[in-house]
Amino acid sequence: MNLPSAASPAITEQNRNYQKTVLRRELLTEFMMEAPYQPATNFWRAVEIEEVIQHGLPSGRGLDLGCGDGHLMAIILDHVGARDLVGLDIDPQESALARARNIYQEVVTAPADLLPFSDGRFDFVFSNSVLEHIENIDGVLAEVARVLRPGGHALFTVPGPYFRQCLKGPRFGDRETYLRETDRRCAHLRYWDGADWSEHLHWAGLVTVHRHEYLTRTQVQRWEWIARNTSGMLYGLVRKRKQPIEIQRLLRIRTIRARLPRSVAAICAGIIDCGIRDQASLCGCLLMEAKRAG
Repeated sequence: MNLPSAASPAITEQNRNYQKTVLRRELLTEFMMEAPYQPATNFWRAVEIEEVIQHGLPSGRGLDLGCGDGHLMAIILDHVGARDLVGLDIDPQESALARARNIYQEVVTAPADLLPFSDGRFDFVFSNSVLEHIENIDGVLAEVARVLRPGGHALFTVPGPYFRQCLKGPRFGDRETYLRETDRRCAHLRYWDGADWSEHLHWAGLVTVHRHEYLTRTQVQRWEWIARNTSGMLYGLVRKRKQPIEIQRLLRIRTIRARLPRSVAAICAGIIDCGIRDQASLCGCLLMEAKRAG
């Protein structure tokens, strides 16, 4: 009997998609265990952290720019191994939570465009869904380049130029109003494409070495549906239109440390992710990697 010398491209692609689905569900389970109050965010994070893990986190001493409470980085490290890390966030309450996790050598509270570190201190800078929220983006990129050693890498994820196009839109009413409201709720200030990012990175002294899209239209719309029926409802009810993290603090749910049992979280993850298939599609987000010149 003659056996094929290699698996067919179709079978290889099926295996790859199966492995991605397994990892995404595992990550979603881990996010749901600690933060069941934000299922939409957990779904989005599971998709993008699967992309980060598959791409690879650089080695050496790193800066987690916009580390938040550190939960996301803790999950990444569980999958890629320990790193020598410093965490930085502008929010002192988030910095305090990150410090308590003991995954960082140091956690600093400071703005991203005024990094309190010496030149060339880091081998890499990682930032996950942070740069789209910062007004002085060129100042941030210049600071990232300054604190990187020559040849050091910057790896970050951001919403991309097709994010708004991927959204299904409102049940009723005007789409443009809906998009503006979504931007306001998510605090998204920009949707640059890879060329835009590469241009601004170049101005800062950083050279793009990799970029790819992720979060398919189907995944964006799954996030949208979950958010609309959870955090989106709360956002609409709060008089002062606070950001989601402020609403969580108002309800005191970010201080809750009770964890879902893994079995329950896994069931929730299966329901949230049910029916999602990896396929070629318009995507809503970008993963970018750049290297410091010189």
